[in-house]
Amino acid sequence: MKIIETQSLAIPDVKVTTYSRFHDERGYFTETSRKSDFMSDQQFLQTNESFSKGGTFRGFHLQWNPYQGKLVRPVYGHLIDFALDLRKNSPHFGKIVAHDMPTNPTATSAQWIWLPPGFAHGILLPEDTLIEYFCTGEYSPGNEGCISPLATDIDWSLCDPALKAKFDEIVPTSTLIADKDKAGMTIQEWQDSAVSANFIFQS
Repeated sequence: MKIIETQSLAIPDVKVTTYSRFHDERGYFTETSRKSDFMSDQQFLQTNESFSKGGTFRGFHLQWNPYQGKLVRPVYGHLIDFALDLRKNSPHFGKIVAHDMPTNPTATSAQWIWLPPGFAHGILLPEDTLIEYFCTGEYSPGNEGCISPLATDIDWSLCDPALKAKFDEIVPTSTLIADKDKAGMTIQEWQDSAVSANFIFQS
């Protein structure tokens, strides 16, 4: 795997890794991951694949017992990925960042985004999109939380304004959002809940 760079977003624990593709007249080949030189400090226990129709929003979700860090990439389509910091005592608590990940088969590189435990994950798909993601913990029903994408107390001050505008364009009127996601907590409700104690920021 040829890694070009790894960069942190405005919340530094959220990282984007760019890796090379190798093209010829037939198309391209790439190693999307290799344990020896990529995320070697993580053990991934579950791999998920998700297809969504254009205009879908999923999130904001997180899990504990076991904790789930998520490594996410689009296979085709267009992914806008969101990471919402829900770690108590974090200097970025309640703040959200986003990263735009359109796919292009002629591009010479592609990307992964890493969200460690303590971040609620959301995905916005402006067009039909297939994504793949690796999780550091297996899915555990009953140990998951959701912040509503309609919550008015999310702090968007660190988010790319263009991506926030795309969110505002699609999400409030989309019919492709699960009712249970719409009915998720506000930031204040999360902060007041007992389960929020599962995520404490460690400096």
